Amino acid sequence: MKKIAAYFDDSFFRWFIKLCYPAYKRPRFGYRKNYQVIYDYFFMQKVVGFNRHVPWPVHRTSTIIGREFIKKGICCDPGDNPGIFINASGGITLGNNVNIGPNSVIVTSNHNKYDHRKTTDMKGVKIGNNVWIGANCTIVAGVTIGDDVTIGAGCVISCDIPTKSTVFINNNIALTIKPKSLDYQWDCTKEELL
Repeated sequence: MKKIAAYFDDSFFRWFIKLCYPAYKRPRFGYRKNYQVIYDYFFMQKVVGFNRHVPWPVHRTSTIIGREFIKKGICCDPGDNPGIFINASGGITLGNNVNIGPNSVIVTSNHNKYDHRKTTDMKGVKIGNNVWIGANCTIVAGVTIGDDVTIGAGCVISCDIPTKSTVFINNNIALTIKPKSLDYQWDCTKEELL
């Protein structure tokens, strides 16, 4: 029975995912089963219409504005966790293997402080490869985050973060950036993709 289920998952359901989500680039094996992607995302996104215009899986409680201004690598599906808000009108570049935790916010523009109906200059956000953004984080316009970065839960990122860093809140007050001593170990570009 397991062999039959695995066959259908890797043939029919895989084909269906490729058709519905052309920008979904994940490892073919060892990640999430294709039927799980259909079960978790397809109905609410493609049938009901939450984030219907986005060509990768997005959770029904997440919001993606300006998806046409998002450039993303593989193993990166911005909005796939609950409660994510992304305003990409100023442009966002995401590298390979970028994970964004639940209830996080990424904005690429700000309101004019003298007239809230207007926005200030659009400033993009750049996020490198192998970046983990923890839950409840906020990344503001103009920030660049390097490769191999881990951002702890609840951080507000308003400055550039160097490559190979760990970022966290120290004593609920100050943002602390510590360098990492080891290289990231998994290379998603060597995987057979969906």
